Amino acid sequence: MNNGDKDHAALAQQFNADEPRVSWHDETLWWVRAKRDKAAHTIPGWEHLRETASRIKNNVLSNMHAYLLQFEENARKNGITVHWAADAREHNEIVCGILQKHGINRMVKSKSMLTEECHLNDYLQQNGIEVIDTDLGERIVQLAKEPPSHIVLPCIHKKKEEIGELFHEHLGTPEGNADPQFLTHAARLHLREKFLTRRAALTGVNFAIAETGEFVVCTNEGNADMGAHLADVHIACMGFEKLLPQRKHLGVFLRLLARSATGQPITTYSSHFKKPRKGQEMHIVLVDNGRSVQLGREDFRNSLKCIRCGACMNTCPVYRRSGGHSYHTAVAGPIGSILAPNLDMRKYADLPFASTLCGSCSNVCPVKIDIHDQLYKWRQVLMKEGYGPAAKKLAMKGMTFTLSNPGVYRFAGKTGRWVMDKMPFIVNNKLNPWYKQREMPEPPAQSFNEWYKKNRKAD
Repeated sequence: MNNGDKDHAALAQQFNADEPRVSWHDETLWWVRAKRDKAAHTIPGWEHLRETASRIKNNVLSNMHAYLLQFEENARKNGITVHWAADAREHNEIVCGILQKHGINRMVKSKSMLTEECHLNDYLQQNGIEVIDTDLGERIVQLAKEPPSHIVLPCIHKKKEEIGELFHEHLGTPEGNADPQFLTHAARLHLREKFLTRRAALTGVNFAIAETGEFVVCTNEGNADMGAHLADVHIACMGFEKLLPQRKHLGVFLRLLARSATGQPITTYSSHFKKPRKGQEMHIVLVDNGRSVQLGREDFRNSLKCIRCGACMNTCPVYRRSGGHSYHTAVAGPIGSILAPNLDMRKYADLPFASTLCGSCSNVCPVKIDIHDQLYKWRQVLMKEGYGPAAKKLAMKGMTFTLSNPGVYRFAGKTGRWVMDKMPFIVNNKLNPWYKQREMPEPPAQSFNEWYKKNRKAD
């Protein structure tokens, strides 16, 4: 999907054109959020788990250099080849180089938001290498030539009828068949041949253990295991923030991850990869791509605690009613809105403003990232750096002047009430962004200040 130069507001307006889809998307994600709450309430020590996970991640962020070197040393002892990538370009070149070295031009890939961030699929295809996404949701959006709209539920924006049409076109299923069980079976048959014939498999990494040099991949479909165990070459790609100090810490995060993401007690598969099997090559690519810059930003470093559960998206009223593609970045929603400006302030300057700052995202985050505070701070940074819209900057200057002068404030309030009462068409029109999809309130008969003065005298 090519969104061109459109910002979140314009892309959200496109999504909102289909009102039934918006309502369905909103209700479905809220249902997932409700499942998360039920799962959390089954554990008496849920808040203690969140606090523990947050502190473990704080420790990792404060000692990143040492843990990365420890992980590299132990992984190499285990027989894993470790690569370091400074940015997306270097990451893509490393993966492509490994495949070309082995003469491989076809590969299977399980879910990896890092590779979405780096646009790996496009890069490999440009270099003559076919990539098949094996996560069912990812495969659906790949067939539709779209990016995932959610980090856990990649095709949450699509209805089963649309998926049936895609499968009819690409997999040859009967036209008009939208039965989920039938479509899942068709996908299983389609992907089985890919697993059996591809010599290379790429996986993401949910957690990497510095103490042991192993990494853990969590899936519900087992597709990462199918790819990795059948392939001659296993490539794992991870942002360096996925580290945990010791294996004993893993239990804390596994209890939080699935409950926060989908309301499950645990993911169906939590697979440990420590060393390649006999005759297999195993590679892991450690990627920076702006993470060290974010680590150095005191106000924003906590965003690197993220375990990619998607809970903040499921609860966000803006995400639920604007769709993931409106964020025009790999990781959508509230967490994406504080990660993306770190990569490119100009390109993603609109995203921190795509929020009500209600704080629900911070309330559900399993590692206690202060997401809504960071959204507010990013707004300040972007405006100071000159990346905010000129109209917004001018409006804020006008509001600063008005709010700083009591006389002007009282005059503006009185004028505004008169205009809304006597000439409502001046504000109730399409030129006023606040009027879109809203009803303007009835003007009050008097200001609070006038009411207070009158009632104070009455006392």
